Formats: sequence, structure tokens, C-alpha cells
Amino acid sequence: MKTTQILRHLAFGLATVLTASTSYAQTEAPKDKPSPAATASGKIGATDVTIKYSSPAVKGRTIWGGLEPYGKVWRAGANEATTVEFSKPVKVEGKALPAGTYSLFMIPTEKDWTVIFNKTAKQWGAYEYDEKQDALRVTVKPRKSNTLTERLAYEVTPNGLVLRWEYMEVPVAVK
Repeated sequence: MKTTQILRHLAFGLATVLTASTSYAQTEAPKDKPSPAATASGKIGATDVTIKYSSPAVKGRTIWGGLEPYGKVWRAGANEATTVEFSKPVKVEGKALPAGTYSLFMIPTEKDWTVIFNKTAKQWGAYEYDEKQDALRVTVKPRKSNTLTERLAYEVTPNGLVLRWEYMEVPVAVK
């Protein structure tokens, strides 16, 4: 066989394989993401607030003290660290926080939670969390809810931020 014929056969074989694999990939149904990306935004006074997070589901699991252990830094969502952006300086639980974008971490306990605004906004989870980069830490009181919130959700309200997941609500006062 001549070199030209061999190259033609190889090219034809490669084209056949690529066409078949592309066709197969297009017929597969897309899979639901276990923790889809979500955004909560709104105004607190004259300040624009945007929270970007991934929203995991309860799926019958015990979340607080189970999947998310008490006393450990948590990324306040799934996948990348949750971020919160304030267009103007704010007071969080009475403490000053400059305008900017922050990673949001929390340390849940049975009695109260530490809410952390960290200057390193782009992080994967809490794996590289550095306490030295904290812009602000505040303590808040969680509330039990009678209603199951299957997927983690944030809400921006006129009084601040609220995290809801499982049977827990965590309000954070912002002015």
C-alpha cells in the first residue's frame, strides 16, 4: 500500500470515530447538577447586595451536626466558596465592613454561629481558607424553622441576609 492510501484510510477511520462519539454525546440527556449555582440579590437601604452560591439539597440527610459538623469552618454553600458583594460600606451586626466582594464562611454551633467575611473572594470551598484574610467576624443566633427548606437558599431582605436550609434559618443584620 502506498503512503497516500494509508493516510486516507487513517483519516477516514478517525473521522468515523469522531462523528460517532460526537453523535453519542449529543444524544445523552444532561444530568442535573447536585448543587446548582444560584444568586440572591436585593437592596439594603441604598446598598446593592449580591450573594452567589451553590445550592446543595438535604436529600434526607441530617445537615447540622451531621453533613456540616458543628465547630468547623463551612463554605456556606457547596463547590466554590459563597461570595457576597456590597456596593457601599455597611454595618453587619453593628460592625463596619467596607464595600467590596467577600467570601462568606460560617462556623455553626448549636447555640450561635460565627459569620465570616473573608477578603479572598475566589476560593474553592474552605480548603484554603485563611483566617488572616478575614475582614469581619460576627456572631448571630440561628432559628429553628418548622418548614423544611430542601435546597440551601439565601435571601436579601431590608434588614440583612438570611440563610435557610433544612430546618434552620440564620439571619444576619445588615444596615
